[in-house]
Amino acid sequence: MMYAITGILKAGMDTLMQYLSLHVLTCLVPAFFIAGAIAALLSKEAILKYFGAEAKKWLSYSVASISGTILAVCSCTVLPMFAGIYKRGAGIGPATAFLYSGPAINLLAIVLTASVLGRDIGIARAVCAVLMSLVIGLSMAALFERGMKRNKIVASVVAVRDDTTTERPGYITLLFFSLLVAILLVGASGLISGITKLTAIYFMTIGIAIILIFYYSREEVKEWGRETWWLAKMIVPILLVGVLVIGMIGGIAAIYAPSHDPQIAVGEIMKPYLGNNSFLSCFLSAIIGAILYMPTLLEVPIVGNLFGYTTGQMASGPALSLLLAGPSLSLPNMIVIWRTIGWKRTSVYIALVVLISTLMGLIYGGIVG
Repeated sequence: MMYAITGILKAGMDTLMQYLSLHVLTCLVPAFFIAGAIAALLSKEAILKYFGAEAKKWLSYSVASISGTILAVCSCTVLPMFAGIYKRGAGIGPATAFLYSGPAINLLAIVLTASVLGRDIGIARAVCAVLMSLVIGLSMAALFERGMKRNKIVASVVAVRDDTTTERPGYITLLFFSLLVAILLVGASGLISGITKLTAIYFMTIGIAIILIFYYSREEVKEWGRETWWLAKMIVPILLVGVLVIGMIGGIAAIYAPSHDPQIAVGEIMKPYLGNNSFLSCFLSAIIGAILYMPTLLEVPIVGNLFGYTTGQMASGPALSLLLAGPSLSLPNMIVIWRTIGWKRTSVYIALVVLISTLMGLIYGGIVG
């Protein structure tokens, strides 16, 4: 009994340590600074221009639905960005469309899916993810139409600060945020060597420092720090506990799996149930994807190797359902979203992701067989 408990705890700690080593410095830290900058330095008008309830729907949802192609982020890394955008007054529809599209329409993941799992499922993932972000956003807006009231409140709260914001050319703001995003992309990239990566990040950081010195006031920089710290303090503790729990679930499953390997135990146990394109298989796959924590790009080997898609043990429908639900949801992700937008909106968002992922997988499985 003691040996089993030790193994479960070890599995949880191994997962947590792997997460910390792979994602905190290269993904989460830059993402928090981007979110803090959005909340503190980007004007209300700039945010509401694309994501506010008064913005043109075709523009706000178009921007939100393709935003994932720009950022190579996973479900946890997009959270601080989503919280910053939502806190700044974005409408619930565009905000949740962005929340889904951020990790789901990752350009690197789409390319890797097509190259490893096949061009057909890669194209299907890209098309279905864009459609899903639009449907999810529009559905959330229709069910929880409070954007107009919320934006008016936000406008009154931040009006004073916006009036006192230092005037600066628009291209400076664009350059500043481009450098922040570039640091995130370079840091998260596995295609750039260590020395080259550090050199690029160093010079981009110098560029940000120069922009801050000459174009931003000291109070704005302090506000950026305060917003970044607030987001990190709210999200990080829950996120780490959630990742630990996910690892422990793998340790529990390893007790019953033939291989007794926590890394593959869940897939080994569930494999017999994911070998056809039925509704139940697609739904079960979407549920697994919604609960299982999958860093960006890792969903491809999880589907291909862990669940056996490349060897024909997992059907195409469940594979697509997992690819659509997995990157955008996880147990830690759900908890943080709940703290950001409340349990009712979070419950509906999770249900939409799971059900639409199931439907997309069912249709795709029916087409390709």
